[in-house]
Amino acid sequence: MLLDFGAAWQGYRADTTRMAVVGEPDARQLEAHSVVLAAHDAALAAVRAGVAAGDVDEAARAVIREGGMGDRLIHRVGHGLGLEAHEDPSLDPGSGVLLEEGMVVTVEPGVYVPGWGGVRIEDDVVVEAGGGRLLTAASRELRTTG
Repeated sequence: MLLDFGAAWQGYRADTTRMAVVGEPDARQLEAHSVVLAAHDAALAAVRAGVAAGDVDEAARAVIREGGMGDRLIHRVGHGLGLEAHEDPSLDPGSGVLLEEGMVVTVEPGVYVPGWGGVRIEDDVVVEAGGGRLLTAASRELRTTG
């Protein structure tokens, strides 16, 4: 199950996605989650003031390609977040927009397989000079009921 949460506080938005499996996850679910989590962490590590939005996107895409799922990442890796749930900058392939200190962006790589499902892990991140500061505190582990 993909659990996508939004929130608002004093006019500002939050946007977070986590994954859960009813029962015990199978090998395919575990692998997809592992690849997406590694891509998420690579993108998060790339976030910092002065970095192009497209470079953050590429950090995640490279991991997903290495995991053999490159053709399954069908959307951008993130977007700006503020007074609207989706605003600039867009963390998409080739974007030359430079991230600026104080911007808030989502990091949300995902893979989607027709007829099977998908995995996305999304966090909210403040762009700072030395890197991205995670605003989301929820565990990114695959949740299960098994």
